[in-house]
Amino acid sequence: MGSEQRAGLMAWCEECDALVEDEDLGEEGECPTCGTILTDQERPPIPWYFKMMLVASVIYLGYRGYQGVTWIAGHV
Repeated sequence: MGSEQRAGLMAWCEECDALVEDEDLGEEGECPTCGTILTDQERPPIPWYFKMMLVASVIYLGYRGYQGVTWIAGHV
């Protein structure tokens, strides 16, 4: 499997209840801890409110940076 085919997929072990990295998988796709054959599961999408929080944080920090620069420029 190429990396372009695995985009959005993850190997999840139900018995160990853990995410298994691709490089840790065995030759036949088994879990390195318990030996269970793993199936690929689709990753859930990122929630819209998390994206909005990131946008708001970037805007706020950009504004605070602008305030800091103007404050320093006024006190020099």
